Amino acid sequence: MLKLIKNFNKKELGLIVIIFILILGQVWLDLKMPDYMSAITRLVQTEGSKMGEILKNGGYMLLCAFGSLLSAIIVGYLVSHLSSTFSMKLRSKLFKKVESLSIHEIKQFSTNSLITRTTNDITQIEMLIGMGLQMLIKAPVTAIWAVTKILNKSWQWSMVTAISVLILLSVISILMVIVMPKFKIVQKLIDQINGVMRENLTGIRVVRAFNAENYQEEKFENVNNKLTNQQLFNQKAFAILSPIMYLVMNSLTLVIYFIGAYLIKDALMADKIGLFGDMVVFSSYSMQVIMSFLMLAMIFMMLPRAGVSASRINEVLDTEISVKDGEKDVTSEEKGTVEFKNVSFKYPDAEEYLLKNISFKVNQGETIAFIGSTGSGKSTLINLVPRFYDVTDGEVLVDGVNVKEYKLETLYNKLGYVPQKAVIFDGSVNFNVNYGDNGKEKSEEEIKKAIEVAQAKDFVLKMEEQYETHLASGGTNVSGGQKQRLAIARAIARDPEIYIFDDSFSALDYKTDAILRKELKKYTQNATSLIVAQRIGTIMNADKIVVLDNGECVGMGTHKELLKNCEVYKQIALSQLSEEELQNGGK
Repeated sequence: MLKLIKNFNKKELGLIVIIFILILGQVWLDLKMPDYMSAITRLVQTEGSKMGEILKNGGYMLLCAFGSLLSAIIVGYLVSHLSSTFSMKLRSKLFKKVESLSIHEIKQFSTNSLITRTTNDITQIEMLIGMGLQMLIKAPVTAIWAVTKILNKSWQWSMVTAISVLILLSVISILMVIVMPKFKIVQKLIDQINGVMRENLTGIRVVRAFNAENYQEEKFENVNNKLTNQQLFNQKAFAILSPIMYLVMNSLTLVIYFIGAYLIKDALMADKIGLFGDMVVFSSYSMQVIMSFLMLAMIFMMLPRAGVSASRINEVLDTEISVKDGEKDVTSEEKGTVEFKNVSFKYPDAEEYLLKNISFKVNQGETIAFIGSTGSGKSTLINLVPRFYDVTDGEVLVDGVNVKEYKLETLYNKLGYVPQKAVIFDGSVNFNVNYGDNGKEKSEEEIKKAIEVAQAKDFVLKMEEQYETHLASGGTNVSGGQKQRLAIARAIARDPEIYIFDDSFSALDYKTDAILRKELKKYTQNATSLIVAQRIGTIMNADKIVVLDNGECVGMGTHKELLKNCEVYKQIALSQLSEEELQNGGK
């Protein structure tokens, strides 16, 4: 929690100071009322008292009550504003931090957990500030101030009040020890519920196709019941607190009056009225002390969960970013070149290398392709260019400069990336193709041209609103092939120096694939292309083909050269095409 407090700016800290002053004023007014009540009690029981004096003290009590009410309203407004703006800032900071994390770091937390931390965990902090800040200031101030007012009244009453406070503190401490660890479990169970929900929604077609609704319901019920049972345990534990608080509070009032009766009975006639007034005042102040601890108890109900949430948020914010931004914008005489120099790579938590000693260079306007069996490291290799991961050994150069020296924004502006799984965002066709910013203005004609080159024009024009047709998040209202073509159009519209296609033609039929690659070659003749593919037909016309096997380069050359010199490539080729088709260029 203390780390999160550092996120308050000067304006917000100033607001907290104002809230503190207003609460001090509110407490002073609340504690002033018993004094006027004591004065009224004495006046009523004293012969010859004037009605004007009684009304005067009563008026002061009303003014104190009104002032306390006004202060409470202003404090409530300011605290609500403070908690809302702080949570907005914190959520924004957390979102930006998540955006800067590498894929490896995101996997460490899991998507489900990051969603929970950005939503539910921040809500817990907001609730603590919104409800707890007032009580956190008011409770100790009220308790200390009230105690100073009753210390000299009677040692018997003071001792009874002290015993009551000790009982309450003991109960709160025991509950904290029992419940605090359980809140960590609650947040993890919320992560699991998010995971099951996401799994069910993203895989809804498969769930229905396999009649797995009951299986998914059981899976959800299992996690949901665990969360419910854990929450019931926590709430039942805290439910003990309320009756104990009221029992102690009412018992204290009874004991104060019981002791007061004996003190008044044994006192001199002249002191009886004074003792009676002291008893009324003491009972009022003792209630203020107990109410202060009641407020503290409410804070302790919120604090454990908010503390867990704060540590989970700090865990993300304190994560060291492995892929760090370069220090400057880099310019180079070279353009459109990509070079790997003795590159080896292994995941941070792995023992064995996934890629071993890979070296090649591709120049502007050339196409280099990567092929190999599943798990050979093709996608990982090209993901080193945009720095989704950093190399373990060796160097990756773009335009003759190590990618680690680039500012990430500068590096990404050089790239047009099409992922293995096409990503469609919630918005129109135009929005999806015109997505992002690479420092180049894209006209409507360029966007339409990109869609045409990507062979998406025909199906886009058939849509009801054509280029303004709304696409659902994830592209659930278009086919797999249509999603891929729109993702390719998005990369083309950027007009980058280097294209990266990570198995981006797999959902296309052979005819569309061939036409698209032909048009793409014409349109991007001055750009460099890196292609990962499983189909021989997709890459056989590439200027250079790299064959990977278990993370090692076992062949490099043109299609014809590899057919002669690389047994792995030949086996892959023959598994897809006949020898005659291979010799005729796949026709």
